[in-house]
Parts: sequence; C-alpha cells; structure tokens
Amino acid sequence: MDRSKSPLKRFALCCLLCCLSLLTPALCLAADDSGDTGASEISKVDLRQLVDDAGTIGIIIAVLSIAMVALIVEHLISIRSNALMPPGLAEEVHSLIAQQQYRSADSVCKSNPSFLSYILSAGLSEVQMGYGAVEKAMEDAAMQQSARLNRKIEYLSVIGTLSPMLGLLGTVWGMILAFSEFTAKANPDVAELAPGISKALITTLFGLSVTVPALASFAFFRNRIDELVAQSSLLAEHVFADFKHATVLGNRPVPKQPRKRAEEELAQRMANQQTAHPAPPPGGQET
Repeated sequence: MDRSKSPLKRFALCCLLCCLSLLTPALCLAADDSGDTGASEISKVDLRQLVDDAGTIGIIIAVLSIAMVALIVEHLISIRSNALMPPGLAEEVHSLIAQQQYRSADSVCKSNPSFLSYILSAGLSEVQMGYGAVEKAMEDAAMQQSARLNRKIEYLSVIGTLSPMLGLLGTVWGMILAFSEFTAKANPDVAELAPGISKALITTLFGLSVTVPALASFAFFRNRIDELVAQSSLLAEHVFADFKHATVLGNRPVPKQPRKRAEEELAQRMANQQTAHPAPPPGGQET
C-alpha cells in the first residue's frame, strides 16, 4: 500500500464528514414527507429559511463551522509524518555526526525546519558537554514543540465547546421572545407557541452540528500528535546513538591493575634488600 495516498484519503474522509455534519440539519428538516398528505409546514423548511430563523447567533455558529473546516484542513497538512520528520534528514545528520561535523549537521537541521530538525539542533548545541547534556536538551525541545502543536489543535476544542453554548443561548433567547408575545393572554394555545419554539431550537441544532466534528477532530489530532512526538524522539535518540557510544567509551575509567599476591610482594622485597646489601664472600671475613 502506498503511504503517500493515506493522507489524501484521510483528508477526503474528514471533509466528507464535515460536509455531512453541516448539511444534516438542512437534510433532516427539508426532507419531504411524501407518504403523509397532511404534511406540516416544518417539512417544507429549506436551508435559507433555517439561516433566517437562526438569526445573528446562527450566523456566528456558521462562521465557527467555516473556521473549523479551515483548521482541520491545515492540521491535516501540517500534522503528518513527512512534515514533522522529513525523509532523509535523520540519515544525513547521523552521517555528519559520525564524521564529527557538528556545524554542518546543525546547518542541515536549520535548512530543513521541522519537529525533528528542531530536536536535533537542540542536541547539537550541547555536544561539547557530553551525551547527558545532549539528551536533556532534546527532551526539553521535544516537550516545547509538543506543547506548541497541542496549542494549535486547542482551537478545535474551543469551537466544540462554544458552539453548543451559543446554540443554547439562541434557543433561550428565542423562547423568551416566543413566550413574551403571549403575556397578555391568560390561556395561550399551544399551536400558537409551537412556531416560535421551533425557530428557537434551530440554533441548538446548528450548534450541535458543529460540535460533533470539532470534538472528534480534536481527539484525532491529539492522538496523532502523541504518536508522532514519540516517533520523533525515538528517531532523534537513534541519530545520536554512535555519539553516545563514543562518549561512554571515551569517559570509561581505566581499570586498576590487580593487586599482587603477598608471596610475590615478599619475594620482591627480599630481592631489593639483597641488592642493597650484598652477602660476604664464603670463607672470608668482612674487612
């Protein structure tokens, strides 16, 4: 299976779901009931009438829906494997690090801005301090970039939270206007209240239609970010694997020589004493 086609498929599927979620209220309310000869007036409501009945709050929800679709398209383009981890970057930087060309490796990272290049550049800036400092710098850079990506998708969560609240606000305001028209009547007819209540509920329907795809997209991109961040961090560690081994071997302490046995030390001491004080010749006296 060609992996390059998978982002396009996800993009097409996401756009289709967004369009269906936005068109669901209109399709549900504009469907003709052909089997019922006494169809009510609400079955003849079209999309333009729905927008007119929604009023100003409905327009605000529509603007939020457009912003939601734009954010989803942007995230599908920017939050993907090839964008965060450019192909060939890890291999090139790994080769330059093996040759101890750290400045060239940092230049390659800065010329290919991405999530992985930012982590590698942070590690390259601490190569003189050893692998411990390199690892700490890469962890801090990964946390910073991960937080930046999570802040980007946070707008989808905000839209998913505001949309139903705005819909509820429009519903409450519409019901207040509907009931205020019958304050002078002691026993208002239910049929007279139904049209006003129906119009008031349209904003809630619009708000829920935007909330569902917004929160679903937010959950999808959040899991996607966690997966790609883990892959990028692991790949960055592999890039510095040879540097880690070289640093550990270079800082390894020299092993101490094993202590000689007591007999060998005693023999060596006696030999030293005989050399310093030679024995007298046999049969003669020392003069």
